[in-house]
Amino acid sequence: MSIISLIIKREFIAKVRNKSFIVMTFLSPLLFVGLAAFVGYLSTMKADTKRIAIHDESGLFAQEFTAINQKDGEYKYLDLSVIDLKFLKDSITNENYEGLLYIPKVESTKDFENKIQFISNNSPSISFIENVQEVIADKLTKTNFIQAKLDTLAIAKAKANVNISLSKASGEESVKGLNEIKIGIGGAFGYLIMMFIIIYGNMVMRSVIEEKTSRIVEIIISSVKPFQLMMGKIIGTALAGLLQFFIWALIGLSLMFAASLFFGVDVGPTAKLSPELLQAAQQEMTGTAQMYIKELWNLPIASILIGFVIYFIGGYFLYSSFYAAIGAAVDNQTDSQQFLLPIIMPLMLSVYVGFFTVINDPHGTVAVVFSMIPLTSPIVMLMRIPFGVPLWQIAISITLLFGTFFSVVWFAAKIYRIGILMYGKKPTWGELYKWLKY
Repeated sequence: MSIISLIIKREFIAKVRNKSFIVMTFLSPLLFVGLAAFVGYLSTMKADTKRIAIHDESGLFAQEFTAINQKDGEYKYLDLSVIDLKFLKDSITNENYEGLLYIPKVESTKDFENKIQFISNNSPSISFIENVQEVIADKLTKTNFIQAKLDTLAIAKAKANVNISLSKASGEESVKGLNEIKIGIGGAFGYLIMMFIIIYGNMVMRSVIEEKTSRIVEIIISSVKPFQLMMGKIIGTALAGLLQFFIWALIGLSLMFAASLFFGVDVGPTAKLSPELLQAAQQEMTGTAQMYIKELWNLPIASILIGFVIYFIGGYFLYSSFYAAIGAAVDNQTDSQQFLLPIIMPLMLSVYVGFFTVINDPHGTVAVVFSMIPLTSPIVMLMRIPFGVPLWQIAISITLLFGTFFSVVWFAAKIYRIGILMYGKKPTWGELYKWLKY
């Protein structure tokens, strides 16, 4: 058995036998389920109804607001126009009401556009103000129509609703929202890669720091080359991480089936729908659902899955090399913080580029460039693949990714070789550059 294989085996066994690894492997799914149940419970709780006082001197709008009061609504509007305005302002100060909508009496409806005030102790939400403005604007519009002696019923009938149907150049019908589905699929895979890199890259770094501070590495390094030790740690930790993810997936599926079989809980988006409502929805949406399913099957599923595996391996190995080099260069995790930011920034950048650029222009210059850059390609390219990416672009991206990985490993091994035996001094960026020349 080769030396690297022995190191991989040692790292893998050391990780999976660790008590914290075992506990978190089986406890994490339960915590996740508990957290999801708690969030679901919080979402079912009704928010406290906020009372909004209305002082309408014009007499035009108070009825419009009280008419939209709902039994379980977040806001309840109260027509208090007969109460003195100063008293209402004092009530706001004493927090008897969430806010006061003051509508003065004006000579012309045009004056309402900039003389209405909302008085409150705390700043209201943008959505609330927009809703209030919409109610007032609709009322003013109707009033202006009446003053202009326009037939409001005819105007309402004259409004047109446009529904644009989508189709491909080949003549096949398409569906709306497909880009959002594609970016959701690619984003889920990309986010999984990012989380794996951060979690298990840090695990590689901590392992190197622990061996360095305990001086065990001085014995190990006498029998193996630094490059072999570093690669063994990276691969061994990756295998332990994959095992943990596999166990999480099994536990998650088991919990879902257990809930379905033993507690009679239906798992799926139709769990809370009655049979009659479900049948009606199926009849109404059968055609659209079939089109969505057809479009999903037309996605490059094989390319997505193969690309996920390849970019998963390449991205993890590339960033783990950085983490291993940092672990060798410092004596504790506190000193490593100054070196971690340049590693995490490309990962965060790739997520933002993916969600804000790929969804709007998956084949644009920005998306293509960032899907070629090795530090961002594992996430950005995975977000582009569902939109259909030429094979030559994928080939170039993978070549650059693994070519950069081997180059980074070579440089990281130089830092690892020297830093693993350095103690008592936090290195600077200049010293790390000097180590590369040795």
